[in-house]
This record gives sequence, C-alpha cells and structure tokens, in this order.
Amino acid sequence: MAVAINLQAAILPLFIVLGSVLAWVCRRQLVNPGCHGFYRFFAFAGILWLFLNALQLWHHDITSISQILSLLLMLSALGLLIGGVYGLRCYGGTSARRQAEENFRFENTSTLVTRGIYAYIRHPMYSSLLLLNGGLVLKRPELDAIAVALLVTLALYLTARTEERENCDFFGSSYRDYLQHSKMFLPYLW
Repeated sequence: MAVAINLQAAILPLFIVLGSVLAWVCRRQLVNPGCHGFYRFFAFAGILWLFLNALQLWHHDITSISQILSLLLMLSALGLLIGGVYGLRCYGGTSARRQAEENFRFENTSTLVTRGIYAYIRHPMYSSLLLLNGGLVLKRPELDAIAVALLVTLALYLTARTEERENCDFFGSSYRDYLQHSKMFLPYLW
C-alpha cells in the first residue's frame, strides 16, 4: 500500500518534469498553432498523463477483460508504429520543406508514401497513438482517464487534419487523390 501511495504522490511531479522535457522537444511546434505538431504535443502530453496514472495498476488483475484488451491495443499500436516508420524510411525519401521547418526531420518526405500500411491509412503513427491511448485508458478506466483519452483523440484528429492541409500544399493533386483512396486512421472505416 505504501508503494502505491508514493507512486500516486509522484505522478504530478513526474508529469511536470517529463511534460517540460516534451515541451522543450516540441518548442518549435508550440510557437506555431498552425502546424500539426502543435496539436500533436497535446496528444503526447495526454498520453503521458494516462501512462503515469496507469503505472500503479499496470499488472493489476492481468487476466481481466480490460487488461487483456489493453494489451492487445498496445501491441497493435506497436505494429502500426513499426509499419508507419518502415514506410516513411523505405519509400519517403527526405526533403527539407521550407514551409515546414517545425517538422521533425523524419517527417519531411520528398515522395508521397502510398505503399505498405499507407495504402490503407494515411496516418498509421497517429493510429498507433490512438490505440495506445485506448490501451492506456483500459488500464485504469475511470472518468478522468476517459476524459483525457477523449481529449487525446480530439488532439490526434486535429493533428491529422492539419497535417493533411500541409500535405495538400506540399504534394498538391497527388495528395488530394490519395485522400480519396485511403482512410485517415482505420482501414476501410475512418
């Protein structure tokens, strides 16, 4: 019991410290509310909060339905992350986008990636974060965690929509065509 109390007391200081590091890493995005990274920061901050609040229950009742679903969602998130990174690295090339200096280097692809997982969904890494978000909330499915998870979902949606506008500007009609033939987050659904 003492360990749980100490961990609970450490959540806010840990969130402040790790959130500050995250804000420093995302400092270029935070000064430009028009870029997709601005909204992504808030998704990352929410996921950080969910993770820290789920830590003390991480291995609690591991055979319960919510824990099993949580594990499946997080493993699926890992698969989407790997597929997304692989697609960008193998098919995207690199480019210095003058209009997007806020981007992290790996985001600046010179070629529109429409192969691999990208043939089905435009944002596999954001889909990965959505699944991670769901997995974390299932670790501790309480009202505050559900509210934060909904805000994370909204932030990821805004991130994806903003990035799509940026990609339309950069890739032009080829990206607009791609929008018509792929889904945002879930193959064949959304």
